[in-house]
Amino acid sequence: MAWGAAKWRAVVLDFLERAGWSAGEVFFATLLAGGTTVSVANLPWAYSLTLAFSAAVSSIVLTAVQYLAKQTNLSFWPDLLVRMVKTFLGSLSASIAAAKVFDLTTFHWSAALNVAVLATLTALGKGLLARQSVVQVVQVVPAAAPAASAAASAAPIERAAPAAPAATATVREATPPEVAAAPVPAAQANPSTLPTQTYVEAVQQ
Repeated sequence: MAWGAAKWRAVVLDFLERAGWSAGEVFFATLLAGGTTVSVANLPWAYSLTLAFSAAVSSIVLTAVQYLAKQTNLSFWPDLLVRMVKTFLGSLSASIAAAKVFDLTTFHWSAALNVAVLATLTALGKGLLARQSVVQVVQVVPAAAPAASAAASAAPIERAAPAAPAATATVREATPPEVAAAPVPAAQANPSTLPTQTYVEAVQQ
């Protein structure tokens, strides 16, 4: 089935969200791995930026594989686990690229693993925070149900008046079906920082 404009937009935003967070997580993990006693001027800025760029490219490639395999519409914990594994692999590949491709430093497994673990823990924290913000939204949404029920119960009273047809139509038009039903998407809880509607549009096959 061909994708529409809304689907393409949501998928592109999903790619950018994943790649952007991967780059940011690896960038700050690389700076933190340098130690807290290093001055700002001596921090490995070029090395960190190179790793961040490589991690973003790795994230795009791995996300493309995930889309091609149709493994995007996952529940929260499997989705978060996949993102953490991708962050770990992306960080390792970025460290290898910085040493072998860009020739910025000598590759050391200990340093590469330190950065990868820090980036992965950051990905875990980001995913949990994103899930918490979504849960708060879900708890607020049902609050609209009593108002919708009150409007629905008021409709029969208006029907008994002389101007019943017009009044009933007005009440029903003022309460959209989506507000009265207040549906909650199945993939509501997710580790993405995208708006829930955009995320669901992107990952649904």
